[in-house]
Amino acid sequence: MSDELDQELVVRLDDVGHFFQPGQWLFRGLNVEFPGGVIIGIAGPSGSGKSTLLSIVAGWEKPRTGSVVVVRAASIRWVFQNPFGIPRRSAIDHVALAFLARGRSRKAATERAHQLLADFGLAGRADAPFAALSGGEAQRLMLARAVAGEPNVILVDEPTAQLDRANAATVNAVLSSLAARGAAVVVASHDAETLRACDQVVDLAICVEGQDALS
Repeated sequence: MSDELDQELVVRLDDVGHFFQPGQWLFRGLNVEFPGGVIIGIAGPSGSGKSTLLSIVAGWEKPRTGSVVVVRAASIRWVFQNPFGIPRRSAIDHVALAFLARGRSRKAATERAHQLLADFGLAGRADAPFAALSGGEAQRLMLARAVAGEPNVILVDEPTAQLDRANAATVNAVLSSLAARGAAVVVASHDAETLRACDQVVDLAICVEGQDALS
């Protein structure tokens, strides 16, 4: 965690519960705080509501019970399970675009994009087209692109689900880089190594029983 300011609360869940079929709770009684500079993992088996909870944090889905309290104005970026980019565009272009969209000059955007790629272990792949990246490289590029948007909430959905162990390890290693920049990072995953990279873990398998799910 970078400093005390980073740890200020961004989003809070108060007694949140959700279901799609009445009486069949995905989770309930969920009370979690998401401060900047902290990685919180969301654990649970397939179908337990991990991605649904990310949608609730993002404000895309309204919980059946409880409320989502936005303490600080939330700028949110979502990194999906399957990396998606423009096949022929270079890695540097994918990251620089976020800076250009916020009014940076082409030169400044490119310089910042190169710095971010280096931070995520992609300095040598800056000019490679997206289609030429490995699965692990593509996922790290998506994480770098999310950071380029300077959000204070980053939602990451199953970042290693489609990767072999070597590529998964490289992605897990950079998760802490996201929080180090001051964002509240929420990672939904069933992968034990990914969850070990988190500061705290919410286990939805426990939460569905109404117990305290935060460890």
